Amino acid sequence: MRRPMVAGNWKMHGSEAANGALLSELELRLQPEWPIDVVVFPPFVYLAEVARRLRGTSIAIGAQDVCAEPGGAFTGEVAATMLKDVGCAQVIVGHSERRRWYHEDDALVARKFGAALSGDLTPVLCIGETLEEREANRTEEVVARQLGAVLAMHGVAAFERAIVAYEPVWAIGTGRNASPEQAQAVHDFVRRRLAEQDARIAAATRILYGGSVKASNAGELFAMPDVDGGLVGGASLVADEFYEICAAAAARH
Repeated sequence: MRRPMVAGNWKMHGSEAANGALLSELELRLQPEWPIDVVVFPPFVYLAEVARRLRGTSIAIGAQDVCAEPGGAFTGEVAATMLKDVGCAQVIVGHSERRRWYHEDDALVARKFGAALSGDLTPVLCIGETLEEREANRTEEVVARQLGAVLAMHGVAAFERAIVAYEPVWAIGTGRNASPEQAQAVHDFVRRRLAEQDARIAAATRILYGGSVKASNAGELFAMPDVDGGLVGGASLVADEFYEICAAAAARH
């Protein structure tokens, strides 16, 4: 069985005081024996401090983005090796906000995916459609294109070291979310696309759901056979909510 995972994307939120209070609550309440992986993704400026704080705990740390280049004259960017150096284990690539606001296309996302692997980080590849694309019945087309760009550049074997997160753009920060059945349908589609190239890797790849996951809907979402946990946004900043989401993932195992 795939080990469930709950990832908290803090986005551009937080402060030293707020981060400390949140992590103190999580350290007290999360059960290290739970059969799940818990990861938090703070903003760049807090990575080193959060990594220091979580050292020796069951909570891992990741970054929200990575440069496609290994180093050099790229002012403002952060290389995968730097993220690894400060304690990161994972990195998000292709988040819908990066695609939308910073115009990251599929090719750039695929390069960032490769940069993460080269830097010994696990990429969390985000894929998903907009409301307009869903209403035009283009969900599978869009998801296949986004996934296909990475497969074409790195091959299916790369997914032995990667995680996929399906995030319907229309359900992020809107209070709306895909029904468990809608999420399952897309997760199943992604797994079948991977299985076309390698059934074993497809069966082992964790696919997270990332669209307004909350304590109130986590149990139903995680009960779906191909939903292996959540990429959680706003709810990951509230200790009670994040704890309940983690508990729902643990109950799935």
